[in-house]
Amino acid sequence: MTGLPWARRATAADPARVRIVVFGDDGERVGEKTLDKIVKTDAAWRRQLSPAAYRVARQAGTERPYSGDHEKPDTPGLYRCVCCDTALFDAATQFHSGTGWPSFWAPIAANNVSEHVDRSFGMRRTEITCTRCDAHLGHVFNDGPPPTRLRYCMNAVALRFVPTTAPSPA
Repeated sequence: MTGLPWARRATAADPARVRIVVFGDDGERVGEKTLDKIVKTDAAWRRQLSPAAYRVARQAGTERPYSGDHEKPDTPGLYRCVCCDTALFDAATQFHSGTGWPSFWAPIAANNVSEHVDRSFGMRRTEITCTRCDAHLGHVFNDGPPPTRLRYCMNAVALRFVPTTAPSPA
């Protein structure tokens, strides 16, 4: 599969606009912003990403279970999109699902991820992508823990963990 067939074909000359919630390095919400959707050529994505990240994020691939390195961290932090740095998940919502992929019970902000019906492999699933750049992240299932009962099952290679910095004393 090459590309994401459901995605709006924004171009550099005509980028779509998206509304996301921006988070600072301290993990605090900065606010909602309307920004241009990030659009790059396949060649540009290939130069930016590792081969594994390109296959997953840009070609809707799936990494092998237990192959990623995002165990639940001991420090607070955010998981950002490997393609565009949009904040996607807070480490506080991560849990051990036993599936071999990083799992979260909620995104950091509903605006920052998009849901799409995925009928690949003879199944009907809900695919999760980054709203800002359309990177494939993983899927969401309704077998997670409280409070949402959802399991956002993400590909580790599509995420970048960034420890949050402590806010400066006022």
